[in-house]
Amino acid sequence: MKKDIIIPKVENVHIVAIQEWSDDFQENCWYAYLLNATNETLEMAMLISRAYGLINGEERNTMQLRHAFAKVEPQTAVKIEFLENNVLQLENEFMLSYFIGSQMFDKKFIFKENSINKNAKIDLPIIPNQGIMAV
Repeated sequence: MKKDIIIPKVENVHIVAIQEWSDDFQENCWYAYLLNATNETLEMAMLISRAYGLINGEERNTMQLRHAFAKVEPQTAVKIEFLENNVLQLENEFMLSYFIGSQMFDKKFIFKENSINKNAKIDLPIIPNQGIMAV
């Protein structure tokens, strides 16, 4: 039965980290965004995020955060969450599931530890910002 379920490859949908000014913290902070570079609306987009790894030789895990977006329009980006500085040194994982029509898509995106930094910024599709793309 499980072999009969076909989940197609996710293309042109990304999780990115973008650094932008925060009035609350009075500094540039990192935020995770869901980027829809397709020509289709993503429906019922659900994300689970967490961070894990070692800090000073000690195992660390964050709690899981859950996010849901009823629709993500084509060629747009939506803010997911603030990325606190302490979690940037950990591996940050985002599990994404969404529908296009009746077809379900699913992918795990990962920012490797210390990969979110200002020296690694690249141009991002569809938005005029630079940032880091999860793999």
